[in-house]
Amino acid sequence: MCKMHGLALWTVLVLIVAGCGKSAGTGQSSATPQEPEAAASGAVAKADGPAAAVTEFLEAIRTGNDEVATRMLSKVARQKAAALNRSVTPPASDTAKFTVGKVDMIGDDGARVACTWTDLDPDRQPKTDEAFWIVRHEPEGWRIAGVAAQIFPGEKPVLLNFENPEEMVRQQQWVREEMRRRMEKEETGLQAQTTENPEKPTRR
Repeated sequence: MCKMHGLALWTVLVLIVAGCGKSAGTGQSSATPQEPEAAASGAVAKADGPAAAVTEFLEAIRTGNDEVATRMLSKVARQKAAALNRSVTPPASDTAKFTVGKVDMIGDDGARVACTWTDLDPDRQPKTDEAFWIVRHEPEGWRIAGVAAQIFPGEKPVLLNFENPEEMVRQQQWVREEMRRRMEKEETGLQAQTTENPEKPTRR
């Protein structure tokens, strides 16, 4: 079966989905923006830099704090989400952990921030995914404008622009169709393999 990692699946199929259910998390912060290269445990600091902004946003997502998550979006992204009556917060996860890593500055008011997100897969085994958050400096501070995550192993990351929800919906639809196509292809291949190599009867 075509498999997608937790963060990749969450990014494309959950983020900014209308009517998304939420549950409040009870755990403490899993990361803080002390250094761009790594995150440690402790309380979330004020979002005064690209890494700190991403940390505050991810912690809000992890704990199901929709108010903070929405506040950390760029102005245009907030306006678009409000106009479409959509949420940015998927169900909270007390088992999730994240780290905020390298920061690449883009001009004077933009940055790309790497992160990892670890949570339990359906088999209750830890699964770690990587993503790059696109942030922009606005009068309020650094804010989230989009995210790029690798959806299918070995292929280029898919960019979701929170400021262009119409394009994001098209990206989401493409991923759904591609997942279905790959699953059907794998099932067809398995059926063909079974037909070509039937099990030999057991001799007694």
